[in-house]
Order: sequence, then C-alpha cells, then structure tokens
Amino acid sequence: MNITGTIDRPLTNDPKKQAPMKPSTTEPAGSATPDFTTIGATESRQNRTREMQLIPEALARAHMRDRLQEAEQERRASRLATARRMQRRAERASMRARRALALAVMQ
Repeated sequence: MNITGTIDRPLTNDPKKQAPMKPSTTEPAGSATPDFTTIGATESRQNRTREMQLIPEALARAHMRDRLQEAEQERRASRLATARRMQRRAERASMRARRALALAVMQ
C-alpha cells in the first residue's frame, strides 16, 4: 500500500502505520547544523492558513463596503434629482405669480 502523506498531515495517526524516520545520509551523525526547513515552518504555515481562512471574510467585507458606497451614491443622486425637480416647480410657480401680478397691474 503506497499512500503518501506529509509530515504535518499524515494519512494515519497511528505511529506504527507511518513510515519510519530515517537518519539523513548527507549530514554527519551528531552534527549541530540546524534543520532550516523546519525552523519557523509551523508558524509560517499557521499564519498562511489563518490568512487563507480570513480571505473570504475580507472579500465579503470589501464587497459590503462597495455595496454601501453604491447605495450612498444612489441616495445622493436621488436627493439631487428631487432637489432639481423641486427647484423647477418653484421656478414655474414664481413665473405664474409674476404673470398674475403683471396682469393685475395692467388692468
């Protein structure tokens, strides 16, 4: 049975079924050289995992911010359209009042 797994995620948790640890052939026995592949690997892996888990949340937050900005722009546009409509209505009422006044003065 050739099933591969990783050191961090073995396919089984039973140590008897896992592959045996073999000493390094390139490194002399008892050497004090640090294993640079594992120092900080767990922390960086956890950070990467945490960041990857937070990506959907960040995307959702950005999406909501965009929707809120769009809604605010629509509200501003609606207010502006209403204000212009009311201004035109007021101008028409003013012109009617001027015409009525002019007719009253002329008669």
